[in-house]
Amino acid sequence: MSASIVQELLEKTKDFSLDETLVFLANEFPGKVIFSTSFGQEDQVITDFIAKSNTDITVFTLDTGRLFQETYDVFHKTLKKYKRPIEVFFPEAASVENLLKTKGPNSFYDSVENRKECCFIRKVVPLRKALAGNAVWITGLRAEQSENRQDLSLFEYDGGFNIIKFNPLLKWTLQEVEDYLKENNVPQNALHKKGFVSIGCAPCTRAIFPGEDIRAGRWYWESSHKECGLHSAKKE
Repeated sequence: MSASIVQELLEKTKDFSLDETLVFLANEFPGKVIFSTSFGQEDQVITDFIAKSNTDITVFTLDTGRLFQETYDVFHKTLKKYKRPIEVFFPEAASVENLLKTKGPNSFYDSVENRKECCFIRKVVPLRKALAGNAVWITGLRAEQSENRQDLSLFEYDGGFNIIKFNPLLKWTLQEVEDYLKENNVPQNALHKKGFVSIGCAPCTRAIFPGEDIRAGRWYWESSHKECGLHSAKKE
Protein backbone atom coordinates (compact mmCIF):
# COMPACT_ATOMS: atom_id res chain seq x y z
CA MET A 1 0.00 0.00 0.00
CA SER A 2 1.29 3.47 -0.82
CA ALA A 3 0.55 7.02 0.28
CA SER A 4 0.43 8.02 -3.39
CA ILE A 5 -2.90 6.23 -3.74
CA VAL A 6 -4.60 8.77 -1.44
CA GLN A 7 -4.65 11.59 -3.96
CA GLU A 8 -5.85 9.23 -6.65
CA LEU A 9 -8.76 8.08 -4.50
CA LEU A 10 -9.66 11.65 -3.54
CA GLU A 11 -9.81 12.59 -7.22
CA LYS A 12 -11.79 9.54 -8.37
CA THR A 13 -14.41 9.82 -5.62
CA LYS A 14 -14.74 13.60 -5.32
CA ASP A 15 -18.23 13.59 -6.86
CA PHE A 16 -19.40 10.32 -5.28
CA SER A 17 -21.97 9.94 -2.53
CA LEU A 18 -21.07 7.84 0.50
CA ASP A 19 -22.96 4.89 -0.98
CA GLU A 20 -21.18 5.22 -4.31
CA THR A 21 -17.79 5.47 -2.63
CA LEU A 22 -18.38 2.26 -0.69
CA VAL A 23 -19.30 0.41 -3.88
CA PHE A 24 -16.29 1.90 -5.68
CA LEU A 25 -13.86 0.84 -2.95
CA ALA A 26 -15.32 -2.68 -2.74
CA ASN A 27 -14.83 -3.07 -6.51
CA GLU A 28 -11.41 -1.38 -6.59
CA PHE A 29 -10.01 -3.48 -3.72
CA PRO A 30 -12.04 -6.72 -3.77
CA GLY A 31 -11.99 -8.55 -0.44
CA LYS A 32 -9.60 -6.01 1.07
CA VAL A 33 -11.91 -3.30 2.44
CA ILE A 34 -12.57 -3.55 6.17
CA PHE A 35 -14.63 -1.51 8.63
CA SER A 36 -13.92 -1.30 12.36
CA THR A 37 -16.94 -0.76 14.58
CA SER A 38 -17.16 -0.07 18.29
CA PHE A 39 -20.97 0.23 17.92
CA GLY A 40 -20.91 3.95 18.64
CA GLN A 41 -23.28 6.29 16.83
CA GLU A 42 -20.95 7.05 13.92
CA ASP A 43 -20.11 3.39 13.45
CA GLN A 44 -23.77 2.43 13.45
CA VAL A 45 -24.39 4.93 10.63
CA ILE A 46 -21.63 3.37 8.57
CA THR A 47 -22.82 -0.17 9.34
CA ASP A 48 -26.25 0.80 8.01
CA PHE A 49 -24.71 2.20 4.82
CA ILE A 50 -22.59 -0.91 4.30
CA ALA A 51 -25.55 -3.24 4.83
CA LYS A 52 -27.66 -1.30 2.33
CA SER A 53 -24.86 -1.17 -0.23
CA ASN A 54 -24.67 -4.99 -0.18
CA THR A 55 -20.94 -4.86 -0.86
CA ASP A 56 -18.13 -7.22 0.09
CA ILE A 57 -16.88 -5.12 2.99
CA THR A 58 -15.80 -6.93 6.16
CA VAL A 59 -17.13 -5.52 9.42
CA PHE A 60 -15.17 -6.27 12.57
CA THR A 61 -14.96 -5.19 16.20
CA LEU A 62 -12.37 -5.34 18.97
CA ASP A 63 -13.55 -6.99 22.17
CA THR A 64 -11.17 -5.68 24.81
CA GLY A 65 -12.70 -7.74 27.60
CA ARG A 66 -13.70 -4.58 29.49
CA LEU A 67 -16.71 -3.38 27.46
CA PHE A 68 -20.07 -2.21 28.82
CA GLN A 69 -22.96 -4.67 28.77
CA GLU A 70 -24.86 -2.03 26.78
CA THR A 71 -22.22 -2.33 24.05
CA TYR A 72 -22.79 -6.07 23.83
CA ASP A 73 -26.54 -5.41 23.70
CA VAL A 74 -26.25 -3.15 20.64
CA PHE A 75 -23.79 -5.61 19.09
CA HIS A 76 -26.46 -8.30 19.36
CA LYS A 77 -29.22 -6.04 18.03
CA THR A 78 -27.03 -5.06 15.08
CA LEU A 79 -26.44 -8.70 14.15
CA LYS A 80 -30.16 -9.41 14.30
CA LYS A 81 -31.15 -6.36 12.24
CA TYR A 82 -28.65 -6.64 9.41
CA LYS A 83 -28.02 -10.39 9.39
CA ARG A 84 -24.41 -9.80 8.40
CA PRO A 85 -21.46 -11.36 10.25
CA ILE A 86 -19.25 -9.17 12.41
CA GLU A 87 -15.77 -10.53 12.98
CA VAL A 88 -14.41 -10.24 16.52
CA PHE A 89 -10.77 -9.79 17.52
CA PHE A 90 -9.59 -10.32 21.09
CA PRO A 91 -6.35 -9.35 22.83
CA GLU A 92 -3.74 -12.07 23.28
CA ALA A 93 -4.61 -13.96 26.45
CA ALA A 94 -1.00 -14.29 27.61
CA SER A 95 -0.43 -10.53 27.36
CA VAL A 96 -3.57 -9.74 29.38
CA GLU A 97 -2.71 -12.37 31.97
CA ASN A 98 0.80 -10.98 32.39
CA LEU A 99 -0.47 -7.38 32.67
CA LEU A 100 -2.91 -8.30 35.43
CA LYS A 101 -0.35 -10.50 37.21
CA THR A 102 2.33 -7.79 37.28
CA LYS A 103 0.29 -4.58 37.56
CA GLY A 104 -3.22 -5.59 38.60
CA PRO A 105 -6.57 -4.99 36.86
CA ASN A 106 -6.63 -1.19 37.21
CA SER A 107 -3.07 -0.10 36.41
CA PHE A 108 -4.38 2.27 33.74
CA TYR A 109 -5.47 4.71 36.46
CA ASP A 110 -1.90 5.10 37.75
CA SER A 111 -0.28 6.83 34.77
CA VAL A 112 -0.75 7.74 31.11
CA GLU A 113 2.00 5.25 30.26
CA ASN A 114 0.16 2.43 32.04
CA ARG A 115 -3.10 3.36 30.34
CA LYS A 116 -1.47 3.38 26.93
CA GLU A 117 0.08 0.00 27.71
CA CYS A 118 -3.37 -1.42 28.44
CA CYS A 119 -4.80 0.15 25.27
CA PHE A 120 -1.90 -1.26 23.27
CA ILE A 121 -2.48 -4.79 24.54
CA ARG A 122 -6.27 -4.73 24.35
CA LYS A 123 -6.74 -2.61 21.20
CA VAL A 124 -3.70 -1.90 19.06
CA VAL A 125 -2.31 -5.43 18.84
CA PRO A 126 -5.71 -6.97 17.94
CA LEU A 127 -6.25 -4.16 15.42
CA ARG A 128 -2.97 -4.95 13.70
CA LYS A 129 -4.16 -8.52 13.34
CA ALA A 130 -7.50 -7.39 11.93
CA LEU A 131 -6.00 -4.97 9.40
CA ALA A 132 -3.21 -7.24 8.17
CA GLY A 133 -3.44 -7.92 4.45
CA ASN A 134 -6.19 -5.37 3.82
CA ALA A 135 -6.03 -2.25 1.63
CA VAL A 136 -8.68 0.13 2.98
CA TRP A 137 -9.74 0.69 6.59
CA ILE A 138 -13.09 2.48 7.02
CA THR A 139 -13.46 4.45 10.25
CA GLY A 140 -16.15 6.50 11.99
CA LEU A 141 -13.88 9.47 12.74
CA ARG A 142 -15.43 12.94 12.63
CA ALA A 143 -13.52 16.23 12.62
CA GLU A 144 -15.57 17.78 15.43
CA GLN A 145 -14.86 14.89 17.81
CA SER A 146 -11.59 16.44 18.95
CA GLU A 147 -8.92 18.97 18.05
CA ASN A 148 -6.64 16.10 17.05
CA ARG A 149 -9.04 15.18 14.25
CA GLN A 150 -9.60 18.63 12.74
CA ASP A 151 -6.94 18.18 10.07
CA LEU A 152 -7.96 14.73 8.89
CA SER A 153 -8.76 14.06 5.24
CA LEU A 154 -11.46 11.90 3.66
CA PHE A 155 -8.71 9.49 2.59
CA GLU A 156 -5.42 9.17 4.45
CA TYR A 157 -2.42 6.90 4.46
CA ASP A 158 -1.77 5.38 7.88
CA GLY A 159 1.91 4.50 8.02
CA GLY A 160 1.54 2.79 11.38
CA PHE A 161 -0.62 0.10 9.86
CA ASN A 162 0.43 0.57 6.20
CA ILE A 163 -3.16 1.02 5.05
CA ILE A 164 -5.42 3.62 3.46
CA LYS A 165 -8.02 5.03 5.86
CA PHE A 166 -11.41 6.19 4.62
CA ASN A 167 -13.25 8.56 6.97
CA PRO A 168 -16.71 8.89 5.34
CA LEU A 169 -18.34 10.86 8.18
CA LEU A 170 -15.46 13.30 8.56
CA LYS A 171 -17.57 16.41 7.92
CA TRP A 172 -20.79 15.15 9.53
CA THR A 173 -22.02 16.89 12.67
CA LEU A 174 -23.27 14.99 15.71
CA GLN A 175 -26.78 16.26 14.91
CA GLU A 176 -26.58 14.79 11.41
CA VAL A 177 -25.46 11.47 12.87
CA GLU A 178 -28.30 11.42 15.40
CA ASP A 179 -30.86 12.40 12.75
CA TYR A 180 -29.72 9.61 10.44
CA LEU A 181 -29.91 7.00 13.19
CA LYS A 182 -33.44 8.06 14.10
CA GLU A 183 -34.72 8.31 10.54
CA ASN A 184 -33.34 4.89 9.60
CA ASN A 185 -34.22 3.10 12.85
CA VAL A 186 -30.63 2.06 13.47
CA PRO A 187 -29.83 0.25 16.77
CA GLN A 188 -28.05 2.47 19.29
CA ASN A 189 -26.18 1.99 22.52
CA ALA A 190 -28.55 2.76 25.41
CA LEU A 191 -25.74 4.70 27.13
CA HIS A 192 -26.07 7.52 24.58
CA LYS A 193 -29.29 8.58 26.30
CA LYS A 194 -27.42 8.77 29.61
CA GLY A 195 -24.85 11.34 28.51
CA PHE A 196 -22.28 8.97 27.03
CA VAL A 197 -21.16 10.26 23.63
CA SER A 198 -17.87 8.48 23.01
CA ILE A 199 -18.01 4.98 24.49
CA GLY A 200 -14.99 2.77 25.07
CA CYS A 201 -14.08 0.37 27.86
CA ALA A 202 -16.28 0.58 30.95
CA PRO A 203 -13.56 1.54 33.49
CA CYS A 204 -12.29 4.30 31.20
CA THR A 205 -15.52 5.98 30.12
CA ARG A 206 -18.01 8.27 31.87
CA ALA A 207 -20.91 10.44 30.77
CA ILE A 208 -20.02 14.02 29.86
CA PHE A 209 -21.45 17.11 31.50
CA PRO A 210 -23.24 19.92 29.60
CA GLY A 211 -20.71 22.03 27.72
CA GLU A 212 -17.90 19.48 27.98
CA ASP A 213 -15.90 18.34 24.97
CA ILE A 214 -17.20 15.22 23.21
CA ARG A 215 -14.12 13.23 24.25
CA ALA A 216 -14.09 14.47 27.87
CA GLY A 217 -15.62 11.22 29.08
CA ARG A 218 -12.77 9.09 27.75
CA TRP A 219 -9.84 8.57 30.18
CA TYR A 220 -11.50 11.35 32.14
CA TRP A 221 -8.82 11.41 34.87
CA GLU A 222 -6.14 12.39 32.32
CA SER A 223 -5.17 15.68 30.70
CA SER A 224 -3.89 13.89 27.59
CA HIS A 225 -4.81 13.92 23.90
CA LYS A 226 -7.60 11.40 24.62
CA GLU A 227 -6.40 8.83 22.07
CA CYS A 228 -5.73 5.14 22.59
CA GLY A 229 -3.34 4.54 19.72
CA LEU A 230 -5.76 3.08 17.19
CA HIS A 231 -5.56 6.23 15.10
CA SER A 232 -2.10 7.36 16.06
CA ALA A 233 -0.05 4.17 15.94
CA LYS A 234 3.58 4.52 15.00
CA LYS A 235 5.41 2.06 12.83
CA GLU A 236 7.58 -0.22 14.95
